[in-house]
Amino acid sequence: MFEGQAIAWGMIGEGSPAVVMHGSPFSSRVWRRIAPWLARHRRVFCYDLLGYGQSAKPEADVLHSAQNRLLTALVHHWRINRPDVIAHDFGGSAALRAHLLDGVDYRSLVLIDPVAISPQGSALVQAAKAHQHAFSGLPAYIHEAILRAYIGATVKYRLREEEMLPYLEPWLSQGGQKAFWRQIAQMDDKYSEEVEDRYGEIRCPVTILWGAEDEFIPLKDGEELARRIPGASFTVVPDAKHLVQEDAPEAIVAAVLDFWQRLAVTQAPPRIPTSA
Repeated sequence: MFEGQAIAWGMIGEGSPAVVMHGSPFSSRVWRRIAPWLARHRRVFCYDLLGYGQSAKPEADVLHSAQNRLLTALVHHWRINRPDVIAHDFGGSAALRAHLLDGVDYRSLVLIDPVAISPQGSALVQAAKAHQHAFSGLPAYIHEAILRAYIGATVKYRLREEEMLPYLEPWLSQGGQKAFWRQIAQMDDKYSEEVEDRYGEIRCPVTILWGAEDEFIPLKDGEELARRIPGASFTVVPDAKHLVQEDAPEAIVAAVLDFWQRLAVTQAPPRIPTSA
């Protein structure tokens, strides 16, 4: 439980801890083709953000400020120290905020198309912010059609129905529909602005991955983010839009494992020569 709300989470693998964080409007399901490979090298924790997936959907602001508090609480609950963190979209925002505002330390941080640079928000977001109650009251079939189009726009390669449905299902009930539009309307630049000027204070190695054809957060935002984080590497993933986990999961696995391997070499204690 987190502040009285149920949080869905799981763990696979053994070894040093790693945490994977999804974005909006998705769930931890986005890691289904990635986490098992990472779990060959780490104890991987995954969870549904508050208000998403199988976690509780309270009638409150859950999109930004609550998420960094949640990550901080989970790290304490799991009793883990300095995890490797892989975070996408608003998960990236939560990871940055927990690190810079709440003092949660990471061994490393992989950011995938994160919400990190202002201004933000698509035309749909702006419309929903102005007319939240109208969108919340749409007929169910229109709401589902918008959802399908919205999620479909995050990928380059069309999702099969069995891939699309798990992303739709949390939002199709009456309560889910209200939660979806409520959380879309909560998107606000102020949460990024609180930490944007502090990216130079990040205390761990960072690598950034960006879908080359992301239509939600432009590539230039990724380049700007990399410029603001000293020493950050930046990799463009070809043939991928915003949801790189669906378009190119193998690219994420390869990039993360390579990053971890390079860190293992650079962070290893020096060998003490022995006398003959």
